[in-house]
Amino acid sequence: MSEMKELDKLRVLLPHWIEHNQSHIAEFAKWRELASTEGSIASVGLAEAVAAMTKADAALREVLSQLGGSLPAPGHHHHHHHD
Repeated sequence: MSEMKELDKLRVLLPHWIEHNQSHIAEFAKWRELASTEGSIASVGLAEAVAAMTKADAALREVLSQLGGSLPAPGHHHHHHHD
């Protein structure tokens, strides 16, 4: 049963990791664009980083899907506001 608890923890952690990766991907892409406009070779490396992070993001999403999707964090309540 211990393994299931660990997998449940993973189902809570993965969405946070995915969100964190998305933040990095956006930041890398922004800096790649800035480096590109400056004619810097750094834009090539940053483009490679965006591609690698995007691939990692897809792998994390696949793991989450294989585990049955996300679980809410214990004690975490979502409040939805509708206008």
